[in-house]
Amino acid sequence: MAERKRRTIGRLPLGRAAALVVTFGAAFGLGIAYASWSLVCRGGQCPSIGVLDDFTPRQTSKLYGADGRFITEIGQERRTLVKLSDIPVPIRQAFVITEDKRFYDHSGIDWIRVPGAVLRNVQARAWVQGFSTITMQLAGNIFPERISRRDKSPIRKLKEAKVARAIESQFSKDKILELYLNQIYLGNGAYGVETAAQRYFGKSVRDLNLSEGAMLAALPKGPERYNPRRFPERAVQRRNTVVELMRREHAVSDADARLARAYPLRLARKEEAGELAPYFVEWVRRQLDEQFGQRLYRDGLKVYTTLDVAMQSAAERSLEAQLKAVESGKYGKFKHTTYERYEAQGAAGERDPAAPGSPYLQGAFIALDARTGAVRAMVGGRDFDDSKFNRATQALRQPGSTFKPFVYADAIRNGRPPSTILVDSALALPLPEGGVYSPQNYDGKFEGPITMRRALYMSRNVATVRLGRELGEGSVIAMARAFGITTNIPPYPSIHLGAADVYPLEMVSAYTTFATLGIRATSYGIVRVENARGEVLWQASPVRTEVLSPEEAWLMVDMMKDVVRHGTAYGAVWGQGFRVPAAGKTGTTNDGTDVWFVGYTPDIVAGLWMGFDKPQKIQPNAQGGRLAAPAWTAFMTEVYQRRPAPPDWSRPQALTAREIDKTTGMLRNPFCPTEVVVYEFFIPGTEPVQECDVHSPFNLGTPTDTASAAARTVPGAAPLPAGPQPARPPRDSTRPAPNPFKLPP
Repeated sequence: MAERKRRTIGRLPLGRAAALVVTFGAAFGLGIAYASWSLVCRGGQCPSIGVLDDFTPRQTSKLYGADGRFITEIGQERRTLVKLSDIPVPIRQAFVITEDKRFYDHSGIDWIRVPGAVLRNVQARAWVQGFSTITMQLAGNIFPERISRRDKSPIRKLKEAKVARAIESQFSKDKILELYLNQIYLGNGAYGVETAAQRYFGKSVRDLNLSEGAMLAALPKGPERYNPRRFPERAVQRRNTVVELMRREHAVSDADARLARAYPLRLARKEEAGELAPYFVEWVRRQLDEQFGQRLYRDGLKVYTTLDVAMQSAAERSLEAQLKAVESGKYGKFKHTTYERYEAQGAAGERDPAAPGSPYLQGAFIALDARTGAVRAMVGGRDFDDSKFNRATQALRQPGSTFKPFVYADAIRNGRPPSTILVDSALALPLPEGGVYSPQNYDGKFEGPITMRRALYMSRNVATVRLGRELGEGSVIAMARAFGITTNIPPYPSIHLGAADVYPLEMVSAYTTFATLGIRATSYGIVRVENARGEVLWQASPVRTEVLSPEEAWLMVDMMKDVVRHGTAYGAVWGQGFRVPAAGKTGTTNDGTDVWFVGYTPDIVAGLWMGFDKPQKIQPNAQGGRLAAPAWTAFMTEVYQRRPAPPDWSRPQALTAREIDKTTGMLRNPFCPTEVVVYEFFIPGTEPVQECDVHSPFNLGTPTDTASAAARTVPGAAPLPAGPQPARPPRDSTRPAPNPFKLPP
């Protein structure tokens, strides 16, 4: 009985199976000879190979960074063409031996493989094994619409055979192999050996070693199954099988084979493999698609962008590190799903794929060249594969107190100097439908009369609303428009505290006005576009718009310096030892759903936002100065470790300086207590004219704040002491709810 079992194949006796194989093989041969030429391709059902004379596969457009470094490719099929002579011989051999070892001996069809394939199909009672040669694969790859690789029927094989024979009759073997190696899909979005080499190993196919070349040759059998990024162990096993096949065919020596099998799998980093800055790349792709349409995906354009690879990496690291710190509980109890937990749920199959948005804490980071508006770094979220929504360019979020500088810039523009006294006291605005709107400060307290400078750097809400009401909502909206904000800003009192939604990119771009002392630079990401011949098809013209005079802008910068030296960002910036000339503004919503920090030096403007896609409170005591600003400082610190710090902003000569009483805004005289006297700067004509008066109701004694007297001195005058620094970073401010006439909770 055992002998009888050994002499059967499947359910057929060995003799009958052999006879069937022979019969089927003969029948197939006759079918090839007649059906494929006479029936299968009649009526033009098979493609003509005449197109191969001038055949050029679709090529991707290449994106390059600001320094010319390759970033990634854009195209329906990521492919870079390479000549056969540029592909090392061992790599060619690896593909031939693995896919079609008699490639150079047949004329398109490997008749020797036909019986074995037929036998396997008979055993399985299904079409489980083909006998495609490299030429037949090429036929299917070049004409996918006419010869579908998904079709497993014999008809497809007959079409492939017909076209393969025609290809072999017209082209040399080397030309066919070159077309094949440039056409084959190798997983991870890579078509052709050159693109695959760049995607997996970060280098040209010319520079691959035997082990890396064998890894590429292992992929056609199952590009996704053997993807080394997703299944490294499985991929290495398949690679070693390819090396062993090469050894058996004497393509490599025993010693070389041993070394290749022992070689560790070393995949390229994201920046080397064309996977850097995915949100920036998609932002650029959308713009290119509007301009060039299908040319972007087939003509192999060269796109030179503004991206700084080093800054991009720094932005990604800084933002992710800070998000993880928040999730870890470093800044207080965090009750939400962490990104790490979300990933674990996905791996365990516990995640709901239909759930909208990302349930974990998200962030966006943008860095610009202050003078030109060139985008040097852009992070639109934590995981592009999980969520392609770009929070830097597409999300509408309330900016909170990062909007306040527009109010204060409007005040400066309208002749109010930084020494202007504002009133920080309870405010009740009548509502049209009855009741009152009463904005509150973050700490629930009031400071009474304070200078405009202090109101900004300590982010006092009520004083800001009073100032905005004096200027008029229409005036403030016009100023925001001049700063480049395009979103809807309703004329309500709450807009002065950042109640109107903005795009983060526009918000960060607006601050270039301060960094350049008055000139706003419109953000852009594409420098120029060239065709495959190097001819320039499009070139950017940076747009710069004057918003403030140098004197007005310098006063704003000087006030916003105090945000990082004494105010709401002190603990995260100045308190961490960052001494590059810098200024900025924190922002927090009153319900703790959004936290911001936008800061700048004379040459870089950078800003970030943190929150949830579905707005919800981040954690108790969420503040932009505590949660967002540390990421900005980490980014800037890394950037300025590689480049010299810029000089401080030069004070315009037209500005004048006066000694004033910072509690009253009045000029100094013998009645002023020494400890409240500071230098303040003025646009000519805005200087105070009234002197200190011992009977002044504003002379309230020694104040609690310590303006930067030493930092604002006049040549020839001795600097005044700055006084003690606060022992802990001051709290950030909040803003009211979106409805301007809704009482805050």
